[in-house]
Amino acid sequence: MGNNTDIPVTVIGLGLMGQALAGTFLKAGHPVTVWNRTASKADPLLDAGARLAPTIGDALESGPLTIVCLTDYQAVREVLDTTEPDGTTLVNLTSGSSAQAREAARWAEGRGARYLDGAIMAVPPAIGTDEAVILHSGPRPDFEAHESALRTLGTVTYLGEDPGLASLYDVAGLAMMWGVLNAWLQGTALLGTAGVDAATYAPFARQIAAVVAGWLPGYAEQIDRGSYPAEVSALETDARAMAHLVEESEAAGVDAGLPKLFRAMADRAIAAGHGAEQYPVLIDEFRIPRIPR
Repeated sequence: MGNNTDIPVTVIGLGLMGQALAGTFLKAGHPVTVWNRTASKADPLLDAGARLAPTIGDALESGPLTIVCLTDYQAVREVLDTTEPDGTTLVNLTSGSSAQAREAARWAEGRGARYLDGAIMAVPPAIGTDEAVILHSGPRPDFEAHESALRTLGTVTYLGEDPGLASLYDVAGLAMMWGVLNAWLQGTALLGTAGVDAATYAPFARQIAAVVAGWLPGYAEQIDRGSYPAEVSALETDARAMAHLVEESEAAGVDAGLPKLFRAMADRAIAAGHGAEQYPVLIDEFRIPRIPR
C-alpha cells in the first residue's frame, strides 16, 4: 500500500454526500475519477481537478478503490449490473439493510470484485473531519489494504468480516438517537406544563443521559452472561416508577404512549418471573417480535 495520497480513487454517485467524498479525496491529493448518471453534477469537481469517466465501466477500471454512494441498493444494482468490476475494491457507502449489504457482497464476489460495506454517520459538511464517523465491514485484508485512503474521509472503524455489520450498527445507533431524543421530549413536554422551558430542562436531561450511559458496560456484561442480579434496582421497583410516569403524563395532559410502552414491557417480564432481577433482563422482551394488535 502506498502513502495516503497516491492511491487513485473512483467515486460513483455525486449527490451531496458523494460530492463531499470526492472533494475530500481531491483536497488530500488523491487522483480522483468520478461518474454520475447526471454528468453535470461533476462540474465543480472537474474544476477542482477530478476526471469524469465517460462510462461506468471506465470508472471502475480507473483504480484499485471505488467508493459507491448512491440513493439505495437498487440504484447500486442498476448502475453496476452491466459491469464486470473485477480488479477493484468496491466500498459501498450507500444506506441500506444488512440483508442488502450481504447480497451485494455476494454479487460483487461473483463478479470478481472485492467488497466492503459501509455506513456514514455524518452529514456531508463533516466529511474529512474527525466528527465524520464511517463504519466498515467485510474482509479485513480488503479493509487494511485501503485503510490509509479511507481515513481521509474521517474517523474510520472496522467492525468485522460480516458485510452486514455496518448497516446493523447504523440502525442500532439510530435506535439510541431516537430513544434518547424521544425520552427527552417526553420530559420536556411534562415540564412545559409547569412553565419550565426546554432550555432550562436540557442541562439536567443531559446529566441524566450521561449517568445512564455510564451504566451500559456493566449492564452489557449482565446481558452477555445471561444473569441479572439486582445490584442497583429490581425491575418491579422500576415498574412502579414507570406507573408514576404514566400517571403524571396523563394528569398533565401529555401523551403517555411512550411510558405505557415501557410499562407494558416491564409487566410482561415481571409476569414471566423476572421482577426481582435487574433492568437489562428486559433484553428478552426485545428479542421477541410482537405483532401489533
